[in-house]
Amino acid sequence: MKKLHSKTLLSLLALSLLFSACSKNVDEYNKPAVYWYGKIITSLSDGNYDKADDYYSSLEGEHIGSPLLPEATMIMAIAHMHNEEYLLAEHFLNEYIKRYANANEIEFAEYLKIKAKYNSLPHPRRDQVFIQDAIGQAQSFERNYPHSMYYSLVDTMLTRLYLGRASFNESIAGLYDRVDKPQAAKYYRNLNPQPWIQWKNVTPAKIPWYREWFVGDGKSSWYAFLIPNTKSVVSRNTVSDSDKNRTK
Repeated sequence: MKKLHSKTLLSLLALSLLFSACSKNVDEYNKPAVYWYGKIITSLSDGNYDKADDYYSSLEGEHIGSPLLPEATMIMAIAHMHNEEYLLAEHFLNEYIKRYANANEIEFAEYLKIKAKYNSLPHPRRDQVFIQDAIGQAQSFERNYPHSMYYSLVDTMLTRLYLGRASFNESIAGLYDRVDKPQAAKYYRNLNPQPWIQWKNVTPAKIPWYREWFVGDGKSSWYAFLIPNTKSVVSRNTVSDSDKNRTK
């Protein structure tokens, strides 16, 4: 009897918790747009970005035509950008451009998209596709908005993106130089060339020691002393000075 009584009490407790949870969730439905907007702002102020996303979904779902929705969308984009969640920021910016922005607002949103893409690339060697996408977006912005107040900012980011891409290609070319593959090195040096770059005046990006152990510094690797200093026997591009003299 005691066991049965205990099981009954536990069941009743579980049911009461279930119903209380359901009633709590029900209270969060069918609210005015200003209620959801206030919840979004409060959640962002508290640093609870996931909760803000949920409240934004409620605002969007229940009040698709609310005049608060465009402003909430831009707020969410900027908030995620400050929180270094750049893919989410780009998502909200795309929604803002597609659904709410006028001509002047599109220009600002496109600038923020480029900034988000640029800030999401701390390690250019890992994100070559993203670099190419960012370069394409920046070039498109400069074509579409040649007199924009953001033009110089975009141009600065574009210049650094060019430099990052060229630096990556140069590091690959240097790798092929070290393994005696001159044609492959030449290919990468001629890939998207930037004649304005004077490499002697370029300060390489500083790589933390704990990353340098695994990815190197772009010039050499810690395990280089383990590699025999012998001519490659597998590359058709391996041509030494002695081979050239022998064929003359």
